[in-house]
Amino acid sequence: MHTNGNLFKIHIWGTSHEKQMGVIVDAVPPGLPLSVDDFMDDLNRRRAGGPGTSKRTEQDIPQIVSGVYKDKTTGAPVHIVFENKHQQPEDYTALSFPRPGHADFAANQKYKGYNDPRGGGFFSGRMTLLLVAAGVLAKKILKPLRFESRIINIGGHADYDNIVNQTAKDGDSLGGEVECRIDGLKPGFGEPFFNSLEAAISQLVFSIPGAKAIAFGDGFNADTMKGSEFNDVILNAEGKTKTNHNGGINGGISNGNPVVFSVKFRPPASIAKAQNSWHHRKGKMETVSIGGRHDLCYVLRTPVILEAVAAIAIADLYMMRPV
Repeated sequence: MHTNGNLFKIHIWGTSHEKQMGVIVDAVPPGLPLSVDDFMDDLNRRRAGGPGTSKRTEQDIPQIVSGVYKDKTTGAPVHIVFENKHQQPEDYTALSFPRPGHADFAANQKYKGYNDPRGGGFFSGRMTLLLVAAGVLAKKILKPLRFESRIINIGGHADYDNIVNQTAKDGDSLGGEVECRIDGLKPGFGEPFFNSLEAAISQLVFSIPGAKAIAFGDGFNADTMKGSEFNDVILNAEGKTKTNHNGGINGGISNGNPVVFSVKFRPPASIAKAQNSWHHRKGKMETVSIGGRHDLCYVLRTPVILEAVAAIAIADLYMMRPV
């Protein structure tokens, strides 16, 4: 079981190809209205099956097995379980080489060859289903905060339909950048140094497979700007600023302006295009082409995941020191 958080803790278990997977969420306040329907909008936003995404089409209907009575949370940990029913384990049984760019080699070394390679095991993007489920609870706790994400570019293109289609024909994959915006967060969330708002969000962002870089505000351009350009002019006693280059955070603490961050995702590692890799059984380099059902562009499914991890991070900070 993998755990994150200080008070608002999430514990995730299971892997991509086991029969079940789930998330247990601690410190959910009693009395929150909660039913299966509350999860479906966000779970559907993450769902695969569209152009550029995996053809693995799980129903992803949450089973609330504890912590809820008569559609209200009880104050006990909320345990949510999902079934895995659309696996194709045969796509992985013949793997005798580490897929380039994938976690195969590192996982094999860490777990001495006993790791489950099917679908990437718990290195799979499917594990983000559990983050989204926990994020639904966090968003409920944090109302009326508003979380909104958008794709900035895919493969460097803001208008990306054509490049997605062409890349699919080439048997290759694409990365991209996604922005998340949080409105309504009061000043004072986060701690200096080790529990800064940036650190709390970033730790969870890097639990998303394929996340490679994060920046708050104009952080990706900060190295090219002067202080007179980057500084946000304060306009009133509430701390509203003329610009938001700092992304709503100063000194690790929210300043009352929208919290804005963007994340760059690498292209998915599993591609049909021929690559070279070390073949264990043959003991030499070999040309390989990876079959199975994989996302061509995982970025298409990540906006709701970024909202979820941001909500989880802020819910934990809120419970540590309500503002």
